[in-house]
Amino acid sequence: MKKDAAKIITVFSCKGGVGKTTTTINLAGIYSLMDKKVLIMDLDLDGGGIALSLNVNVNKTIFNAVDDISNNRFESILNYVCKYNDKIDVLSAPKDPRNAFKIDSKYVDLLITSCIYKYDVILIDTAHNLNPISLSALDKSDNTVFLITNDPVDLKNARSMIAIFEDTEKSNYKIVFNSSKDTGKDYFSLFDVKNIIKHNIDYTIDRSFYIKDIDKYVIEGEILTLNKKIRSSKKSDIMKLTKLASALIDTKTKAEKGK
Repeated sequence: MKKDAAKIITVFSCKGGVGKTTTTINLAGIYSLMDKKVLIMDLDLDGGGIALSLNVNVNKTIFNAVDDISNNRFESILNYVCKYNDKIDVLSAPKDPRNAFKIDSKYVDLLITSCIYKYDVILIDTAHNLNPISLSALDKSDNTVFLITNDPVDLKNARSMIAIFEDTEKSNYKIVFNSSKDTGKDYFSLFDVKNIIKHNIDYTIDRSFYIKDIDKYVIEGEILTLNKKIRSSKKSDIMKLTKLASALIDTKTKAEKGK
């Protein structure tokens, strides 16, 4: 039986340090618990932290895949992915950040196409700016997690980004307010945030999901949403992330829309 095309989810933000990589990894954990085969594609090419955060053994990266595509050596995307567990694979950003600038945005479509029928969900982590690579990922995605925080600079940038989305008639995104990041920064209420960005908030990652010793889990390469202790102590937060994860894939894929 022919496998359905993967749901392509891009995690995007307008500012660094908002929890984008952590959110991408946590969603991967949720999808794996939903019995989905997941690929995390790290398109934060010059500063990607997915492979480092998960302690995966990286032999080949996106740079190697692109280099082989351009030189007619490419055979299968599976030759470039790293396994985290039975359900989660990683396509890592280049080990040498200088190689990031050698990757043309035209290859994003080719990379996604090469793995779209090998996975149930493709999660894409991006850089926090509208570079050509990020734009290509956003264009290819079935849904986007637009992550924002309580930081005033982040909110101003988010307002501008939402205006761009509206001007370009992009509607396949969810605004996710991450209040578990920098919990000491509560300059604005939820009402204030909505007024600043001129848009509703679709989902909130509550400050109750703040993990005091998160560095320990990163050092050990653990996914928070797969940790039994955290799943037991943060049941409400895990449930909210599960609802977000379900909503993100509850849509027709680009491939399905083209039929």
